[in-house]
Amino acid sequence: QVRLAAPGPGAGGDLPFFGSVLRRADCVRRCEEPRLGTVSRHRAAEEVRADFQRRVPYSYLQRAYIQLNKLEEAANAAHTFFMANPEHMEIQQDIENYKTTAGKVSLIDLEAKQHMEDYSAGVRHYDKEEYELAIEFLERALKGYYSEDEDCQIMCEGPQRFEEHEYLDYKAGLYEAIADHYMQVLACKHDCVRELATRSGRISPIENFLPLHYDYLQFAYYRVGDYVKALECAKSYLLFHPDDEDVLENAGYYEGLLEGTMDPEAIKPRKEAKRLLRRHKLESHLLQVAAAGLGYAYTEPNYWNRYGARQDEHSVPSSISSEPEDGPRLSLTKKPMPKPDRELREGGPLLYSDVKFVYNSQQLNGTQRVLLDNVISEEQCRELHRVASGIMLAGDGYRGKTSPHTPNERFEGATVLKALKYGYEGRVPLKSARLFYDISEKARRIVQSYFLLNSTLYFSYTHLVCRTALSGQQERRNDLSHPIHADNCLLDPEANECWKEPPAYTFRDYSALLYMNADFEGGEFIFTEMDAKTVTASIKPKCGRMISFSSGGENPHGVKAVTKGQRCAVALWFTLDPLYRELERIQADEVIAMLDQEHLGPSEMNINPKDEL
Repeated sequence: QVRLAAPGPGAGGDLPFFGSVLRRADCVRRCEEPRLGTVSRHRAAEEVRADFQRRVPYSYLQRAYIQLNKLEEAANAAHTFFMANPEHMEIQQDIENYKTTAGKVSLIDLEAKQHMEDYSAGVRHYDKEEYELAIEFLERALKGYYSEDEDCQIMCEGPQRFEEHEYLDYKAGLYEAIADHYMQVLACKHDCVRELATRSGRISPIENFLPLHYDYLQFAYYRVGDYVKALECAKSYLLFHPDDEDVLENAGYYEGLLEGTMDPEAIKPRKEAKRLLRRHKLESHLLQVAAAGLGYAYTEPNYWNRYGARQDEHSVPSSISSEPEDGPRLSLTKKPMPKPDRELREGGPLLYSDVKFVYNSQQLNGTQRVLLDNVISEEQCRELHRVASGIMLAGDGYRGKTSPHTPNERFEGATVLKALKYGYEGRVPLKSARLFYDISEKARRIVQSYFLLNSTLYFSYTHLVCRTALSGQQERRNDLSHPIHADNCLLDPEANECWKEPPAYTFRDYSALLYMNADFEGGEFIFTEMDAKTVTASIKPKCGRMISFSSGGENPHGVKAVTKGQRCAVALWFTLDPLYRELERIQADEVIAMLDQEHLGPSEMNINPKDEL
């Protein structure tokens, strides 16, 4: 390891520092090449690294093992892939098939994080009051955690992407370029805490993960009579949460038990915990300095949140009934469930006499759901379908990906503004283009009225989309046309949570799907429980049918495979926050106003609501 030299004063004073940087770079290169080969052979492209992170090679391995009739190895490969891709229904079905054809299979996760496995085993033993075994596994988990942390830190020193800059336009000077690159590295290292606390396939980490080890251990050591270790672990936990009243009380209790045998002040927190926390605080300070002085975009997450992981399967009671009232307690407390940010109501007027009520939330086995028929007529469905064929582009709305959710279907779409633009240019009938605009407004009014919203519901995104089954690819399909998801949060089926955080569209409040046809096979819309498996309602699309629901984790949903024909619908997402109004909708409103001024007239569709049903 080449030590970095301190810069000296005056002209050329920086040469010793940069000389040591060059020597270190040469040392790293000479170390890498004998073991890994030339850089071009072991530094993978971003796409390859992403595939390995998603465990894509195990999907291929599974198929290869099947061809070799090695069913147990195929099952393990499938299980390993599935742990990182829990929404993949085809692999899920493959695993079920292995269970029936290969007999009893162990289903080993070949990429399991050992420190996470040891932690889970330690908690299981703790729950069974097997405290010696709990201590063994939790101590092993801590050792593995700190080893993984070292590896994570080193991996962050690899190539970085300049996320704030377009590479070809990047004109930074020497020190600015160094600072930009180092901040990318530092942010990566700082986030190792989150990386090491996140299970494969999970979106968010187990909060407070590292401190929890010490919390379990302080209590477990007490239960086996090792009060020195109990106090050591309690003090280690207090490094992260110095104001935790329960553990402060526990530490005082342990000190009392040790009085007369040794000086409790001689028992210190563990050195590795102190080192990590000191480094973590310094990283945070440097990142915030950079954000303030260099324009570096950074927000410090709450890595040591005391809540959040308490409601999963690893939660333990906040007190043990067999202990005396003055005995030690675990610091774990449950975070209260968040209250809705608005009163949830439904059953308001449907505004239009021809619209038919079908099912409410209770009949659809959920919350904030409604199914309606006759929202548009058969003739309007046909006209909308005709205009769709003239304006839709493959991959529109999916960044050009023609098969964004499944390789077995082609996706095409168009927005309201695009339809009006084509109508104004004469490429499609203007009346038909105007119909798309009008029916989406009709749907918005119905949703706002039925759910008895006290404030205006704005368009967040409006999309006419068709899914077409690809011939020759439908035999034995087990995937979905659109995987189970929620519209404003990141669904985490294993944790039974939906995380309202980017990249989810957290501002969306209500969703609606207005169907245009029924002449296809498959394509049923389904609601599920948060496990993304248990179907609570299934809806067969047909012309004029509309399903609407609130956009949160209370309504996970997806679309079954379209196995024949083409399924078309108008997809609508709404927000109560005017800051997130759909920009194209505002532009479309301006086009409509311009057309009305030119006396081109509205469509023949009556969008004036009646006062009551």
